[in-house]
Amino acid sequence: MITTVTADGKREYEFIETLKKRAQNSDKNVIPTVSEIIENVRENGDKAVREYTIKFDGKAPEKTEISSDEIDALIEKCDKDYISTVKKAAENITDFHKRQLQQSWLTTKNNGVIMGQRIRGLKRVGIYVPGGTAAYPSSVLMNAIPAKIAGVEEIIMCTPPQKDGTPNPNIIAAAKIAGVDRIFLMGGAQAVAALAYGTESVPKVDKIVGPGNIFVATAKKLLYGTVDIDMIAGPSEILIIADSSANPKFLAADLMSQAEHDKLASSILLTDSAEIAEKTKQELALQMENLSRKDIIESSLDNFGAIIVCSDMSQAIEFANELAPEHLEVCCNNPMEYIGKLDNAGSVFLGNYSPEPLGDYFAGPNHVLPTSGTARFFSPLSVDSFVKKSSFIYYTEGALKNDAEDVIRFADTEGLTAHANSIKVRFDIK
Repeated sequence: MITTVTADGKREYEFIETLKKRAQNSDKNVIPTVSEIIENVRENGDKAVREYTIKFDGKAPEKTEISSDEIDALIEKCDKDYISTVKKAAENITDFHKRQLQQSWLTTKNNGVIMGQRIRGLKRVGIYVPGGTAAYPSSVLMNAIPAKIAGVEEIIMCTPPQKDGTPNPNIIAAAKIAGVDRIFLMGGAQAVAALAYGTESVPKVDKIVGPGNIFVATAKKLLYGTVDIDMIAGPSEILIIADSSANPKFLAADLMSQAEHDKLASSILLTDSAEIAEKTKQELALQMENLSRKDIIESSLDNFGAIIVCSDMSQAIEFANELAPEHLEVCCNNPMEYIGKLDNAGSVFLGNYSPEPLGDYFAGPNHVLPTSGTARFFSPLSVDSFVKKSSFIYYTEGALKNDAEDVIRFADTEGLTAHANSIKVRFDIK
């Protein structure tokens, strides 16, 4: 069962070290296997992808790319209420991310100088979407919609086939609603490599985003530099800050909503109330009995979960900022008073009726978030993740002549005489 810790300035920080080790314990044996897959796909293209699909997924589809007619036929198999829900979620996600869109700009000075920044979407982006036991249509929306808003010209999606070699209809429906341009039925490290290098059928992309297993994550990491990626994601995590006004039933339910992701997931409650701590622990035991992923939840809470009783809310906030969690819930009497103090978190959920699953699926903010303490310096996936920026400069002859001596002085100080000469030749400076 989950551990209860009384914060003393030491024990809670020892727990952070345990979590860091969890994130670092990736299987190094995976790297040689993934490297071999990447090189094989680079050399042999579609042939290698097909061989790996048969090996890992059991059966290769007759056609790798799904046609428009096939997409429409698959969508017909989906529950109509599900389609309605996906469309509502897409509207919320679109509304939120449209507000992130930046515009190109320029500025002029009195001496005729013009400077500015040009912003435009990437040419082509690849989205990886798991399709086996961890099939998440919500990830399609969260990755594709910001890319579309950013102005990405073409969005390519790869998702592995089911055991019978067919696509997951729910994922395909989400892709159509989100505006994905082309869909390929392939998964694993081989799909990531195909997107990075291109094959006879799969176009080469500029960036790869989306979740996946250890093989997919390792492939993205190894191919970073050949293409851009979103982030290296670790196990999922939630941190809840609760005062005496919180409802233990809600707290327990929310802790388990993350614990069910993975045995390595981390769920932590910070509270200044020993009574809330004890009642939440009791609720965990009660509610767990009725959940389908009880074994995973139990293992996650036993190994990487904790209820930490703090002396006051200030101590809880300090610890939260140190932990820098992926998801941070604030279940307090007046949650808005804390938002300006919580500096390190992927996404913050305020109040008793803003549970983390609301952000996972529906509210609008992105659910692709930094993990393993990287919220100290990383941000959630956004429209900015899919744009590139170029600056531009225009100087008149007079403006350059006015600044020439300063530029030459900088170049000479750095020992770069050719830089200095580039200025000197324009004004016959010796």
